[in-house]
Amino acid sequence: MRDDDVLTAVRALAPALRERAAGTEALRRVPDSTIEELEETGFFRLLRPRAFGGLATGPDVFYAALREIAKACGSTGWAAAVLGVHPWHVALFDPRAQEDVWGTDDSTRICSSHAPTGDVTTVDGGFRLSGRWHLSAGCDHARWALLGGLVTDAEGRPVDMRTFLVPSADYRVDDVWDPVGLRGSGSNDIVVENAFVPDHRTLGFGPVTALRCPGHETNPEPLYRLPYAAVFTTAISTAMVGIAEGAYVAYVAAARDSLRTSAGPRVAEDPFAQVRLARAAGDIDASRLQLSRNTADLYEVARDGREPSTSLRARTRRDQVLATERAIAAVDLLMENAGGSALRGGGDVLQRAWRDLHTGRGQAANDVERALVLFGQDALGIAVHDPML
Repeated sequence: MRDDDVLTAVRALAPALRERAAGTEALRRVPDSTIEELEETGFFRLLRPRAFGGLATGPDVFYAALREIAKACGSTGWAAAVLGVHPWHVALFDPRAQEDVWGTDDSTRICSSHAPTGDVTTVDGGFRLSGRWHLSAGCDHARWALLGGLVTDAEGRPVDMRTFLVPSADYRVDDVWDPVGLRGSGSNDIVVENAFVPDHRTLGFGPVTALRCPGHETNPEPLYRLPYAAVFTTAISTAMVGIAEGAYVAYVAAARDSLRTSAGPRVAEDPFAQVRLARAAGDIDASRLQLSRNTADLYEVARDGREPSTSLRARTRRDQVLATERAIAAVDLLMENAGGSALRGGGDVLQRAWRDLHTGRGQAANDVERALVLFGQDALGIAVHDPML
């Protein structure tokens, strides 16, 4: 299977995803049939290592496919962003951990919850985990989970931030997801009770940030030399930009024939509506183009065997959070001009996109002020030390 084949298959699947978007929202999780169909397109293979049946493709293909999914269904796009990017993360782990995950089934999917909300205890040969991790999108469709945790010293002081790879046999999913938006993403809680995680199934943030991971020994492709923060945050923002694109397409289609309830021109003939439309389109295009530029620049650096500069990392984070901000602003403009029809229920595309985007804004990756401070510090010559770069 080639990269282009995956993108073509995802585009062919998009109408079906769009048709079942309201049902996905009502179900509060992505339907099993949707995950199976996405698996058949090869989407989940895009960032998986070649050693385990993956394509290890350039990130631009993954983000293009993800945008098509999110345009059709925001919740499916959000879950696909998370489930789709995790093979890249696991590829950075010790080769033994990769074998644990994919050795008997290379289609195994992985969910995550990276906030260090659980308890970590150091023991011989590894660690013991207990606690509750929140907001694990697509966890119903995964057999492993990546969980964040703080390692402490004897006095209880944090000394390391690590990611722990845990099989589903060692955790349970607690069905608590009942939000305003992204309702179909199935972002439930992961609950762990005294699970042992061997050393080889953990990965510290230090090696990840420094681009010196044990998985690089077996996965030499430039894809795996990209910064963690850039890969993950761009996946989240790409999903949000895709949601905005889907809302824009739906708005334009409806506006062509829509009438004002009060005296005045048809929406399509209203110059003020046309201005809002142009502004929304510009915001969406700017978001997409900046994300694409940064992805291309980072991948070129990785292909050349170089390490990305702090300035490139900071610019990538700046543009990523601004892409999210613009996507929300674009749909706000459309929503404000859509009239009473957008305020009714019944699965309206624009209303759903508006709720999805405002819910997604709360994701840690979309912390606009923090990311802009990092860029400003770098631009002013102030040393920047942050794992989100």
